[in-house]
Amino acid sequence: MPEEKRIDITQPLWDQSTFVGRFRHFAFISNPLLSMASEKELYEAKELYLNYKAGREQPGTKLEQVIKAKQLYESAFHPDSGELQNVFGRMSFQMPGGCLITGAMLQWYRTATAVVFWQWVNQSFNALVNYTNRNANSPLTTKQMGVAYVSATSAAMTTALIFKFGVQKRAKNPILARFVPFVAVAAANWVNIPLMRQNEIILGLDVSDESGRVIGKSQIAPVKGISQVVTSRIIMCAPGMLLLPVIMEKLEPKPWMQRIRWAHIGIQTAIVGMFLTFMVPTACAIFPQKCKLSIDTIKRLEKDNYEEILRNTGGSPPPYVYFNKGL
Repeated sequence: MPEEKRIDITQPLWDQSTFVGRFRHFAFISNPLLSMASEKELYEAKELYLNYKAGREQPGTKLEQVIKAKQLYESAFHPDSGELQNVFGRMSFQMPGGCLITGAMLQWYRTATAVVFWQWVNQSFNALVNYTNRNANSPLTTKQMGVAYVSATSAAMTTALIFKFGVQKRAKNPILARFVPFVAVAAANWVNIPLMRQNEIILGLDVSDESGRVIGKSQIAPVKGISQVVTSRIIMCAPGMLLLPVIMEKLEPKPWMQRIRWAHIGIQTAIVGMFLTFMVPTACAIFPQKCKLSIDTIKRLEKDNYEEILRNTGGSPPPYVYFNKGL
């Protein structure tokens, strides 16, 4: 392959300092069609990715093949461990998985049983997504994963029931009942994600200088990263779960909608799917994947970690340290 056509395969194809560049990158790796790739295709893509990275690709390899391999590899393999991720936890499965569950939550919200069941399904899905996209350098024990799962599921169910019986029944506008799923999901995200990634906070995350050299650890870094991830996840589901109830409240009384009640779940699911197709890369792009933290913040709040960074940098730490915030 001619030298001028080579790319740095480890770096995004678009400028990550801009929202548009980040959006294009995440749209590239969260394409729902990527979740249909076979294991054989994924491992072939990984082989080409690693060979190209090492400069050992086969003669005649085209740039289009390299870019396709990069897309498949980054959509399916963990960025820290290089392990193949569970298909249901990948960002490329967020649209199909999320639209089916969200559509069901928005359709069946009238009874406490339905609310509890679909919140349990949703939090089970979220727990898998959170575990799949964790920082692989801070593994959880089985007990910690169990506590995180039970706590998040309980938080979602409790919030949904409190909102349903404590707020909705006192409100005059019946549309409030349709917002029960969103309130529960938003509350549960603040429980599920921090618990599923608790070891990052307890043990600290590796932080690096701008060139990527690890120079120490920080416990403030994961707090910042996880906060951004939680915010992104809530924004990801907000349009579908906040706008769709208003849309359906207007449409359902229409005579033609009354005649096709059986199709309501399909209509809601399709609309949620359209929202998520756009919102998954949008939400992921709000904050840079390579998150930065001021060394002054570490100096002020993490004395021991700051001293380690000082030792590792010969007493001249960079103004900012960097880390992968997760998804």
